[in-house]
Amino acid sequence: MFGASLLSISSRSYAFSLSDISNQDATSGLKAALEKGASVAVSKLGKQDGFLANDQVKIKLPGALEQAMPLLRMTGQGQKVDELVVSMNRAAESAVPMAKPLLLDAVKSMSVSDAKNILSGGETSVTDFFRQKTSSQLSSKFLPIVKGVTDRNGLSAKYNATMGQVAKTGLVSGDQATVETYVTQRALDGLFFMIGEEEKSIRRDPVGAGSAIIGKVFGAMK
Repeated sequence: MFGASLLSISSRSYAFSLSDISNQDATSGLKAALEKGASVAVSKLGKQDGFLANDQVKIKLPGALEQAMPLLRMTGQGQKVDELVVSMNRAAESAVPMAKPLLLDAVKSMSVSDAKNILSGGETSVTDFFRQKTSSQLSSKFLPIVKGVTDRNGLSAKYNATMGQVAKTGLVSGDQATVETYVTQRALDGLFFMIGEEEKSIRRDPVGAGSAIIGKVFGAMK
């Protein structure tokens, strides 16, 4: 039975019992936490300066371009580079709102196995769930949006032309071969990071999450 098995796995994994929480409450609490984590992360990142003004997720230049910065500034392209940094972060900020429907769909489709893994997992098990369920779809959604923004910067095309050749040698990772793939991956990393931060906050202070059912379920896990 789902309730019994889910609660028993939780009892074994923590030094407390969840036996007083029903199957329905356990599921509702998990879904509420998932939805809250996703919604808060998207709202914080999917706005102007959501990435650019947050040092924890700000997208910096790809390593290869960062190394070339002194030369680029000497040749009068410093402003272009600075503009590229802004456009990369603006691209991520434009793409992130597309994540919310996919994240909420993942919550709706949460299976018994998913619920067990979240209850018996560590402090980022909610984040791990989202990463597993949505990474591929989010990448596909983000990429064209990111490209539409970064293509407006002339240095982006030059970077892509050069790095496309370098990538063939294996000297740089595949996600740095183009500006848009690099930014898409960093945008995903930033999104999952922020979901993780919200998850940790919920686990530290379930009652403060502002939801009775989240407080009930995650409070029993403290």
